[in-house]
Amino acid sequence: MVQTNAGPLVYIVILNWNNAPDTIACLESVSNLDYSNHHPLVVDNGSIDDSVARIRASQPSIEILELKNNLGYAAGNNAGIHRALNTGAEYILVLNNDTLVAPGMLTELVGVAESNPKIGMVGPTMYCIEPPNTLFAAGCFIEWAKGETQNRGMFQPAITYPELKHPEPVDFIAGCGVLVRRELIETIGGLAPDYYLNFEDVEWAVRARRHGFEVWYAPQAIMWHKVSATLGQASPANTYYMTRNVLLFFWQNAPIHLRWLAVLRILIRTLRTISAWTLKTQYKTHAFRRLRQANMLALRDFFMGRFGQMGSDVITVCYPNQ
Repeated sequence: MVQTNAGPLVYIVILNWNNAPDTIACLESVSNLDYSNHHPLVVDNGSIDDSVARIRASQPSIEILELKNNLGYAAGNNAGIHRALNTGAEYILVLNNDTLVAPGMLTELVGVAESNPKIGMVGPTMYCIEPPNTLFAAGCFIEWAKGETQNRGMFQPAITYPELKHPEPVDFIAGCGVLVRRELIETIGGLAPDYYLNFEDVEWAVRARRHGFEVWYAPQAIMWHKVSATLGQASPANTYYMTRNVLLFFWQNAPIHLRWLAVLRILIRTLRTISAWTLKTQYKTHAFRRLRQANMLALRDFFMGRFGQMGSDVITVCYPNQ
């Protein structure tokens, strides 16, 4: 273990895929952290552009782990987490590249984590970059019976939540910024590759809590998030993974007495959306046809047990120009 008087060593794992500008901006904000004992690690997830060269030109001293292929969010981050653990990190901050961090964020997160050895994960208040002072997540919760997850305060003005001043337990932390204790990863492992992208953060926290770790929200830790900058919030790829993985998560993790109810409600919501995109005039466009097809393929793959990276037929729908 590496430890100094400045506090336990924190590796900051930042996953990049064809998005050097956001990664460089994220690294610049990380360089202003007032917590000194941290080490940024960029994991390039098989980028096919000049990302690595651009990041190195901007940040010559940054360690970059280059992966040959795009392993997805879960496995890509796991590669960085593995490197961090092998180098003696006591905490890993998994940080999306489309984020900016406040100088005091990491100090606040480590302070909360160090206050109680049972805390395995802790996350900050997450704001949207635009519009200003709008929340993305102030802790996250699961509504098992509804088959839904909730980012508290999402897209609402922060001023409407004046009571959020003290650290508290939550169900999970949105994966765009979460500090994880070494012992948690050694006990339960990393992110689940079956999810590839979306809901792996929810599953990780639920798995942690089942093994006796606590998940906490630290309101005084601040960061900003560009929502779905890599894929696009309503892209066919994001639609596919969100639909397939919400079903996978609730089927695998909901309490037994609520499992069928949760999955049924998700299916009804999804079928209503597909029907609207099929029948309503305003949705009869090429863009919505692709979204509809992505949703239908997500349902098919869930029922056929196809997880991990999307198959070639789904790629054709989500990325028709590749």
